[in-house]
Amino acid sequence: MTSAKEKLNRRSFLKVSALAGGGLILSFNWLAGCKPNSEEVIGLPKEWFRLNGFIKIGENGLITIMSPNPEGGQNIKTSMPLIVAEELDADWKNVVVEQAPLDTDNFTRQFIGGSQAIRMGWKALRTAGATARYLLIQAAAQSWKVAASEITTEPGFLVHKASGKKAHFGEMASLAATLPVPEEVPLKEISQFRLIGKSHKNVEAKNILTGKPLFGIDYKKEGMLIAMIVHPPAHGLRLKSFDDSAARAMPGIRDIFQIKSHQDEYERTFFDTTSFTDLVAIVGNSTWEVMSAKKALKAEWEEFATYEEKRDWNGRKELRTIPGGLENHEQQLQKMAESAKIARTVRKDGNPEAAFASAAKVIEQTYRGPFLAHNCMEPMNFFAHVQGDRVDCAGPLQKPELTEQALSTRLGIPIENINIEMTRLGGGYGRRSYAHWLIEAAVISQKVNAPVKLIYSREDDMTGGIYRPMYQATYRAALDKDNKLIGFHVNAGGLVEPPLYADRFPAGAVDNYLAEEWTVSSNITVGSFRAPRSNFIAAAEQSFLDEVAEAAGKDPLDFRLELLKKAKENPVGKNNDYDADRFIGVLELLKTKSNWGQTQAGISRGVSAYFCHNSYAAHVLDLKIENGKVVVEKVVQAVDCGLLINPDAAKNLCEGCVVDGIGTALFGELKFVDGAPDRSNFDRYRMIRMSEAPKVIETHFVESHVDPTGLGEPGYPPVFAALANALYRATGRRLYEQPFIHQLSNA
Repeated sequence: MTSAKEKLNRRSFLKVSALAGGGLILSFNWLAGCKPNSEEVIGLPKEWFRLNGFIKIGENGLITIMSPNPEGGQNIKTSMPLIVAEELDADWKNVVVEQAPLDTDNFTRQFIGGSQAIRMGWKALRTAGATARYLLIQAAAQSWKVAASEITTEPGFLVHKASGKKAHFGEMASLAATLPVPEEVPLKEISQFRLIGKSHKNVEAKNILTGKPLFGIDYKKEGMLIAMIVHPPAHGLRLKSFDDSAARAMPGIRDIFQIKSHQDEYERTFFDTTSFTDLVAIVGNSTWEVMSAKKALKAEWEEFATYEEKRDWNGRKELRTIPGGLENHEQQLQKMAESAKIARTVRKDGNPEAAFASAAKVIEQTYRGPFLAHNCMEPMNFFAHVQGDRVDCAGPLQKPELTEQALSTRLGIPIENINIEMTRLGGGYGRRSYAHWLIEAAVISQKVNAPVKLIYSREDDMTGGIYRPMYQATYRAALDKDNKLIGFHVNAGGLVEPPLYADRFPAGAVDNYLAEEWTVSSNITVGSFRAPRSNFIAAAEQSFLDEVAEAAGKDPLDFRLELLKKAKENPVGKNNDYDADRFIGVLELLKTKSNWGQTQAGISRGVSAYFCHNSYAAHVLDLKIENGKVVVEKVVQAVDCGLLINPDAAKNLCEGCVVDGIGTALFGELKFVDGAPDRSNFDRYRMIRMSEAPKVIETHFVESHVDPTGLGEPGYPPVFAALANALYRATGRRLYEQPFIHQLSNA
C-alpha cells in the first residue's frame, strides 16, 4: 500500500466526533484547515455536520457523504463521493450523497471550472476515506481484543477471519469516534479498487428523469416575488433616465427602481466581470406580469466616455481601461489587424527569422473566431432574501465562494451572515462563473425588503455580455527542400485577451519557433467559455498543421506523430507543458481504433489532437455532404485523462464535448452592430440539433494509473479542427473562419 501523510495540523484537517446515540462523523477539509464548532458536533446523530466534506456513519451502517462542489452536469456529485467511498471500503448501495451548502469557513476551492475538481480533490478525498477506514479497524481491534493487522474490510463490514467475527461499520462507529486521528494512513493500491474504474449511475439520475426540482429556476419560497432587470441595449451605453408610469400601473407590479450592482470605486476581482452596473429593476407577483411591464418601460440611454476600473487579478493590481463608443464588427477586425503588427514575443527558440529566410516553402494562413454566447439551457436566475444583516440565497453558480465575497462587499454584510444554497446548474460552461445576477437579486431584495427571485430572459442573457472573446491567429510554417518543418511562427490575439498557449505543442518539436501575442481593448465583456482560449487556438493550430502536412506530402496523423517523437527524443526548450509520450499514446490509440488509413466510399475524414486541462484528446471525424448538408457519420476519440473514476460518466462527458464542439464550429456566432449583438435568441443564434449530431461516437481511454486529470473540457477544442479537416477533404476548401456554415454555403 502507498501512504498519505498528513501535512496539516490533524485538528485542522480531520475531525472525529462522537455522536449522541453512537456513530462516527469524519469531517475533512479539501486542501485547507477546518474551523470545527464543537457545539455543532454535539447531538448530530441524524443531522448534517456542515464542513467542507464529511463522512457520516450511523449505527445502522448507513453512510452519508456530502459533496461540496457545485454540480453542473459533469457528474462530480457521484464521482467525488465515490473516491471517498473507495478508500473507506463502503458498500456503495448503502451510501447517501448530498449536496453541501456553501461554507467559506470550512471549504476551499468550492467551485467548478478548469476541469480541476477531481484532480485537485483526488488525494484529499482518498485520505478522508482511508482515515475513516483506519479508525474503524482500530475500534474493531480494541473491541475484539485482536491485532489491528488481523482485521480486514469488505464492503461496509469489518472482518476478523481467525475468529469469524464480523460487524458492519456502524457497530464500531462510536468507539472509532474516540480514537486519535493518525498522522499517516495507508491508501489502497490501484489494483485493490472495487468502485473506482467501474461505471456507476449518476446519483441524481432518478431525480432528473422524474423532474424533481433540482435547479435554481425551480426554487420557490413562500412570499417570493419575481424580479427582472432592464439593461442598456448596446455595449457602450448607460442609463440616462426612465419613465415607468405605464409599467407601474400594470397588474401585479410591486415596484420599479434603479439599482447599481457594483459601486464605481469597487475593486473587481477576476469573476466580478459584468457589462452593465446601472440597471432598472422591475418587481412583481409573477414572471408574466413582470415581463409584460418590462415591455412597457421606457428608458433613455446615453454613450459613456472612456473610463478606468480597478482590478485585482489574484493579487496583481491594475487599472483596466474601458473604452467608450459603440463598437462594430468591421472596426473590431481593423483594430485586430493593427494590433497584430505590434505583437509582443512570448517565446522564441532558435533562429526563426533565418529559418523562414532560407525556407524552400512557406505556408501562411490567418484564422478567426467570433464572439460566442454561452446559451445555457437554464436561464440565469437567483433567489435572494436580505433581512437586515442576514442574507439567504439559492441558485446555480460556478464560483459561489468568490461571488460571496463580492456580495458581502456590495451589501456591507459580513460573510458569516451570508448563506448560499447551491442548486444544480442547468448548464454553466463558464457563464455562471460571473454571477452578478446574484448580487442584483440581493440588492433588489434589500430594496423591497422581501424574498425575490431574479430571472433573466434569454434576450437579457444573450445581450448582456460575458462572451467567448473574438480571436485571430496567423500561422506560418517554413519547410526546407526535403519538406522538413524547420520554422514555425504563431501571432495570436483577441478582444480582449489572447488565445495563445506558447509552450504547448508544436513548441518543443520545432528547432526554430516564435510565438507572439497581442490584445485589443473593448467595452464588450468577455470571460471563460468551455476550455477557455483552447477552444479557438486548438482549432486554428490543428487546421494549420493539416495544411502543413499536406504541403510536406505527409499523412496528417503521421506528421503529428513525427513531430511529437522529436519532442520526446530531442525536445527544444525547457518549458514545454505537455508530455510528448502521453500525447503519442493518444494518437497511436486513435490511429488503431479509427482504422486510420482505410478509406470508405463517400466518406471524408479529418484528424485533430490537443492537450489542455492536464489531459490529452484526439479525434477522427468521418462525414459526408448530403443534399448540401453536413452529415457527421462517426467520430472516434481517444483520451488520456489519467485514471478513470467512473467510465460511464467519463464517456458521457467526452460525447458531450464532441456534439457541443461540432455545433459551435458550424453555427456559433455573434457580431456587433453599434455596440449591440446581432442575435438575441435562438431564432437567429443557431444551435446544433439532434439530427445534426454524429450518428456514432466511439470513445476510447488510454489505460493509465496516473492521477486523474480534467475531462469536462479537453475533448472540446480538438473537435473544431477535426471537422474542418474533414470538410476540406469533402469540399476541397480550407476553412479559416468560424462558423464554418457561412463558408460552406458560399462554396
